Amino acid sequence: MGLSQKVWEDLRNSHVFLHKKKPFLGKMEVPPTIYQKGTVSLYIQYTMDQLCLPMDLEVDIPDNHPVRIVNETINRIDDAIFDAAYPGGGRDSYHPKMLTKVVVLAYLQRIYSSRQIAKAVRENIMFMWIAGRQRPDFCTINCFRSERMKDVLQTIFTSVLDLLIEAKYVKLEHYFVDGE
Repeated sequence: MGLSQKVWEDLRNSHVFLHKKKPFLGKMEVPPTIYQKGTVSLYIQYTMDQLCLPMDLEVDIPDNHPVRIVNETINRIDDAIFDAAYPGGGRDSYHPKMLTKVVVLAYLQRIYSSRQIAKAVRENIMFMWIAGRQRPDFCTINCFRSERMKDVLQTIFTSVLDLLIEAKYVKLEHYFVDGE
């Protein structure tokens, strides 16, 4: 066994690789990474399969982020608006408030494609948080906004706008409508 193989064997048996066998309990002294040529690096050790705490996504969201405003505003909408679109029966559906939050946040960030919205729910922390870590696929999102909520969506957006005006997040002194 050569010197470099012995060094690697010692590292494998050291506390750096024991995180898979016992939990990480705090900051530990990590020996510098050793390369094959014998040079030493002073990079901070990281391990991608290490459990990271806190697991609550809300901790990583700034207090003044628009996702919090969307969440607060949609939570204030009366559930009766959604009742007509969900007659019951069949498989349980995603909560319409959650899907509404996802769609409103997506539109706020100029994401309109249902596939791009579904991708954001899988990859973007803000979308993960507002969706409660649920992952509706693009078909569900598209059906929600184009079939189920087609007649109710205008009422929901009007309610959201009224709530934003009431909370003084939005002023309607000057507004412009793009389209026909």
